[in-house]
Amino acid sequence: MTKSVPEKCETVNSMNKINLMQRIIDELNEQACKEKAQHQLRFFKTAPGEYGEGDKFIGVNVPDQRKIAKKHYREITLNELEEFLRSEIHEYRSTALFMLCYKFEKADESERTSIVNLYLDNIAFVNNWDLVDASAPPLLGAYLVDRERDLLYHFAHSDDLWKQRIAIISTLYFIRRGEFQDTLKIAEILLHHHHDLIHKAVGWMLREVGKRDREAEMAFLLRHYAKMPRTMLRYAIEKWDEDLRRQFLKGQLK
Repeated sequence: MTKSVPEKCETVNSMNKINLMQRIIDELNEQACKEKAQHQLRFFKTAPGEYGEGDKFIGVNVPDQRKIAKKHYREITLNELEEFLRSEIHEYRSTALFMLCYKFEKADESERTSIVNLYLDNIAFVNNWDLVDASAPPLLGAYLVDRERDLLYHFAHSDDLWKQRIAIISTLYFIRRGEFQDTLKIAEILLHHHHDLIHKAVGWMLREVGKRDREAEMAFLLRHYAKMPRTMLRYAIEKWDEDLRRQFLKGQLK
């Protein structure tokens, strides 16, 4: 029996989807390196009990992922991207996030809302620090810049490590616009966090504030440096002159 026109169109669209997704997978796999994958398993802490437990890598460099993402982001659909974002392969998820970011940058307001909703619906798959850092500022930060930012505070107060990192790292977008209030408030919420990845993230964002407003960072540190985790403090004052850094680290400032 001859297929009807709608059936034919559906079949063609399905084949195109499979072909596109397979092309992206093939291009990523062509750049794979077993030796690098083994290094990434250790670097991203994938052993039992570590923060990246169970993640899988094929060993593709970030520049290669970005190149492939730029090549295909215009034609890939959000539904297809969601499939990639739910992959067990780290580089597939990472490449999907790069494509989401490129789409967001070119999208209108309605499309941006759809992209951010997809991101939030799949936040459980943004589950390592590199995935957070690559996506949170250009997606969530950019989307919330002219909106209420309660979601970031909700994430900061959650018990989820990656949501907490998303909360503070998203504010990098605000910092680059000269807005520091949310960064400093969320930094206070996370000040006594137990995890090193949050210490580094908060310290990094405080350092970024200081690049633009040294007095704002100094005021925050003078209030909190004596009790903040050492790693957080070191990251925050990393670029300061040695004498001032030493005074902070020895607790000699008031």
